[in-house]
Amino acid sequence: MIQIGDTVDTTIRFKVIINGEEKETTLAELLTKPMVISVYMKNNTSSCDNQNISLAHHAKEIEKRGFVLMSVSKDTCGSHKKYAAKHGIGYILASDPDYNIANAFDSVVEKSMYGKTFVGPSRSAYVLDTQGKVLGIIEKVESKHHGEEILNLLDGLSN
Repeated sequence: MIQIGDTVDTTIRFKVIINGEEKETTLAELLTKPMVISVYMKNNTSSCDNQNISLAHHAKEIEKRGFVLMSVSKDTCGSHKKYAAKHGIGYILASDPDYNIANAFDSVVEKSMYGKTFVGPSRSAYVLDTQGKVLGIIEKVESKHHGEEILNLLDGLSN
């Protein structure tokens, strides 16, 4: 996994939903302010839903602190549009079907479910400055309290 102080590749192209609209962009284009990036596996799954619902409840406070908020999963932008409407999500949702963003953070890990092994992104979060330098990391997100985790991490960065 990437470490605090490392700089991520900000040139990767990917699609996002911003204000209900699909757009192709790069991390560099989105880093107009420091950014919180929350990585999860898939829309409409219990823990991932909890993670995003918690973020949605705390999104305004994260933004008030001067940070752009983005969640990343393998879902399509079409799925993200429906998901955002269903859960009242107003922050950026990024589509990462090939794990390009997750790989940039070195956060693709081996997982197992029902006896089958596969690779996928870790449930993690990162705080970046406007140059893509990693300021903070949550390696294992506590999904139901993720928004609070982010706020606590941001509070720790400002001290």
